[in-house]
Amino acid sequence: MNARTYEVRTYGCQMNVHDSERLAGLLEDAGYVRAGDGAAADVVVLNTCAVRENADNKLYGNLGHLASVKSARDGMQIAVGGCLAQKDRSEITRRAPWVDVVFGTHNVGSLPALLDRARVEQEAQVEIVEALETFPSDLPSRRESPYAAWVAISVGCNNTCTFCIVPALRGRERDRRPGDVLAEVQALVAEGVIEVTLLGQNVNAYGVEFGDRYAFGKLLRTVGAVDGLERVRFTSPHPRDFTDDVIAAMAETPTVMPQLHMPLQSGSDRVLRAMRRSYRQERYLGIVEKVRRAMPHAAITTDIIVGFPGETDADFEDTLHVVREARFASAFTFQYSKRPGTPAATMDDQVPPEVVRERYQRLAELVEEVAWAESLAFVSRDVEVLVAEGEGRKDGATHRLSGRARDNRLVHFSIPDGAASPRPGDMVTVQVSYAAPHHLVADGPTYELRRTRAGDAYERATTAPAAAAPGVLLGMPTVGAPAPLPVADTAPACGHA
Repeated sequence: MNARTYEVRTYGCQMNVHDSERLAGLLEDAGYVRAGDGAAADVVVLNTCAVRENADNKLYGNLGHLASVKSARDGMQIAVGGCLAQKDRSEITRRAPWVDVVFGTHNVGSLPALLDRARVEQEAQVEIVEALETFPSDLPSRRESPYAAWVAISVGCNNTCTFCIVPALRGRERDRRPGDVLAEVQALVAEGVIEVTLLGQNVNAYGVEFGDRYAFGKLLRTVGAVDGLERVRFTSPHPRDFTDDVIAAMAETPTVMPQLHMPLQSGSDRVLRAMRRSYRQERYLGIVEKVRRAMPHAAITTDIIVGFPGETDADFEDTLHVVREARFASAFTFQYSKRPGTPAATMDDQVPPEVVRERYQRLAELVEEVAWAESLAFVSRDVEVLVAEGEGRKDGATHRLSGRARDNRLVHFSIPDGAASPRPGDMVTVQVSYAAPHHLVADGPTYELRRTRAGDAYERATTAPAAAAPGVLLGMPTVGAPAPLPVADTAPACGHA
């Protein structure tokens, strides 16, 4: 009898991508096999996000399409998990009665048992719990990359931002013990990983559960000292919790990359107060200044919301001011959208949509202008690139490969005639010849290849007889960040933390 096949579709933030790797690992541990590209799967799992206003429409649109697929495929099952499942619960099976399983953010590990129960009982299984049952990193994982990995150090959030529904769906912050994090990183490195990204909804609040305000800086130094690990990243920190010891740990630990993604949301003190963001413009720019002083070439990126209730023209100009001053390498920009259950959804002075759109366009143009100017400084400069698998959509046509520089900029590079080709996971040093707002191009003359253990791991994973599809299955737990799962619609961070 052939094993049942599965497909996981991921929407949302990096934490959802991390959870999807656990879901895939759980299913394979239970005997399922990943469906081949383009092949219909026996089990389709939708790992959902609730941050965007159109998240509901996207989910039910996808479920509507899957209804016809299921009707033509005997025994097919559909499961819905993640933040939207935690929020909507039985509403999902009411609106889409062909769904077999609904599970929440706190009981990811229940999926295989719920699928079995639904199949035996021939009725939908909805199981939502209110507290975390098992820390996700304790579950089996099917990692998509042999050379880069997510490592969750905490889940949940203790903040009360008025626009964000995530704390209600992910719960209060839970921290892993430092020894457990270190053990996972060491195990990953032993498998060939050379880059890890530390994850948390509010990553630099790490330690709040066990009472150590400086735990995150200590963790960066400890993880960064693991023999064989070459790159450490983290996302996303909160300006409120950003302490000088973290900046020192970043600057003094060679393996911690000169990159910082720190959500701004608004440059207006008045709007930040209404958002319940516990910092102000001066505090934010002060952190940026300290980071730049300690790491002059650090790339700083951010999240910004346009059109929060009550935002005036003057408030918006304050946001533009911060963009100019902070010199962001890039920014994820969002038009404010109401999320039911959040205080901001019922606030007075909702900004008219046409005003929001006009401001959003102006912001996007400024962000691109600043990002382009920052990128132009790299022309004629050599950069070290961790080679990725499938980063650039045009690489096939241009005969280039892609990867991420130390500061996480995307780099497309050429291989000189007669030179050895790198494998994903190898390092190349190349010279930038062209700069665009969101990527760099390196067509020579510098090209130096360093083959790595990670490249060896990639080669083993893709040439082993059992490796019909890429991926690394571990009993525990692109470049710059690990590759997303096959079908993904990712946002920068849960709730734009």
